[in-house]
Amino acid sequence: MSMKTAEYRGMSDEQLDLTLRDEVKNLFHLRFQSATERLETPSEINKAKRVVARIKTIQRERQLAAAKGAAKEAVGNG
Repeated sequence: MSMKTAEYRGMSDEQLDLTLRDEVKNLFHLRFQSATERLETPSEINKAKRVVARIKTIQRERQLAAAKGAAKEAVGNG
């Protein structure tokens, strides 16, 4: 079920938010399983962390691009 970065970039902001929530919930469950010693593949925790970081990075890039666009627009109008 691992997606490529390009697939995340193709998502809308709302889709990214929902995916991020799902991944954070998944990470919580993985950590809970790990604490109760029922986790079969410990590498799943690292994979989930990477996905969360990837999504947050894309959201931050979009946030910075929007701020940069707004700053350019403000300079152009002023």
